Amino acid sequence: MSLVVYLAAALLAATCLLLFRRPRAALANPLTASTCAVVAIGAVCFTCSAPITLATVNRLTGIPNFGAPLTYSMISAYSCSWVILVVQWRGGPPLLLRRMTIVSITVYGLLIATIIVLFSLADADTERLRDLDTYYANTPYMRELIVLYLVGHGACTLVMGVVCLRWLREVTGPLRTGLRLIVVGLVFDLVGFELAKITAVVARWRGHDLDFLSTTLAPPIVSVGALFCSAGFMLPRILPSAVTHWRSLNDYRQLSPLWREVRWAATAPKPDPVWWELPHARLQRLEVSIHDALLALTPHFDDHVRQISLETALEEGQSPRQARVIAEAAMLADAARHAHSPEDAPFPETGTCRLQTIDALGTRGLVELAQALGQSPVVAAARQGSVTVVRE
Repeated sequence: MSLVVYLAAALLAATCLLLFRRPRAALANPLTASTCAVVAIGAVCFTCSAPITLATVNRLTGIPNFGAPLTYSMISAYSCSWVILVVQWRGGPPLLLRRMTIVSITVYGLLIATIIVLFSLADADTERLRDLDTYYANTPYMRELIVLYLVGHGACTLVMGVVCLRWLREVTGPLRTGLRLIVVGLVFDLVGFELAKITAVVARWRGHDLDFLSTTLAPPIVSVGALFCSAGFMLPRILPSAVTHWRSLNDYRQLSPLWREVRWAATAPKPDPVWWELPHARLQRLEVSIHDALLALTPHFDDHVRQISLETALEEGQSPRQARVIAEAAMLADAARHAHSPEDAPFPETGTCRLQTIDALGTRGLVELAQALGQSPVVAAARQGSVTVVRE
């Protein structure tokens, strides 16, 4: 059991560090701060609930079962952070958000205070690391304590489920996917934790023994549910950035033929990426280097090469748009050949041509130019010094 909950806690802690990598920006944004709070409290909550942690806390404090009110208080704080996050995520007038946040903190703060008071009044001298809920199900004050924390957590789960299901009808994209993950996590929580714990406790009230539902079934299922919920909270925050970096990495790789073609230009610095640099930053540095090289090659652009390459590409059956890209790639290849071996040809008089594909499409234009440089026979012919292509 300890291994399962520690694994869940470690994943939540790693997620918190990822979200909190820029502390000032995270704290300045209430939504980001609320997300970090949920994940961080969840990690602490799972850490506290592990039997090894409970035994350590009990030994250090010298109070049998002191880990119980600590864990139950953290579960209540975790429930409160969920409610606050949903409030911030849903949005609304700042005054209303502040009021709802204060109400949530007040309600769950009173719940935590009640849990502590009930534990101090209860007779719970026998240490129970795994089955405290069922062992003390009939003990005065402990009975009320157990019911209170289960009701508090269950109410939070039900409220979140209703809000998420209603919100699912209004949103699309990553937010909708995140809400679906949260709903799945809430189902795990309701069935695997709330229902299992309540059934085991009620069974004890009636003189039956279904302790395995609380001690064996509930911990791994609630861990899975928490991971689903955390993934749902994080997905809308992380996915857009992840998609941007994935596309940047793909574009970075596709620009290799273009960089190989122009890197010999005198003003093009070699972009040596460092290992910690993110793909988007690498792509930006590579684009700067490519544009510097293209600027150096501009005096070598020959519109005559472009016109003949355009006609050749059209004759080969290329679409007008693709033919324009191929023609500009051929002109670039011819210019790079002249720039790399200036002694083989005189400096061209033409120098007013521009690469319209890049001007119009930016990064996408660079990628299309790179693809034409690596695949088109028209460009290969221009690279060899011929502006005509012998058809196979």
